[in-house]
Amino acid sequence: MKQTITAGIIAPNYTFNTPWKQSIRLSDMAKERRTYLIFLRYMGCPLCQMKISRLKKEWRRFQEANLNVVVVLQSEPEIITSQVSENEIPFHIACDPDETFFHLYGVMPGSIFRYATPSVIKKAMQAKKMGFSHGKSEGNEMQLPAVFLIGQDMKVEYAYYGRNVGDVPDNDDLLATASVS
Repeated sequence: MKQTITAGIIAPNYTFNTPWKQSIRLSDMAKERRTYLIFLRYMGCPLCQMKISRLKKEWRRFQEANLNVVVVLQSEPEIITSQVSENEIPFHIACDPDETFFHLYGVMPGSIFRYATPSVIKKAMQAKKMGFSHGKSEGNEMQLPAVFLIGQDMKVEYAYYGRNVGDVPDNDDLLATASVS
């Protein structure tokens, strides 16, 4: 049975690697400022590329709100570095190809019924229109997304499990949630 993370509990601590930095402790980041964990699928996913692009575009708003962001992907570091450089990404990308971080937070895959939904098809068409194309598949294609806001005391302030592969709150919603948490 999967573990479900809910608001009010102490977040599981985890030490992760990015393509450029090793052994980053979530608790150390959270001490500095509240931290969003955004679990997506993998770097080759057009929906994930679109979300990462929007985070980059609106990064200043997250900084002004005094928030850290960690995007958790099932990608190997080499895949990420082949597509972006460290100076292009203002937030952390945690590499989790063995899905340990995903499982620790109870972020599990869905079924085909959560993959081919009208809202996912609409987002996929939007991503294609924006120039994002499907790259190398990694991890589990049916992986569902999730978002958690971790407070400086490591308490979960917000927990959201996506209902389909494209169900990730937009940046306006994330910033609004952080302002009331």
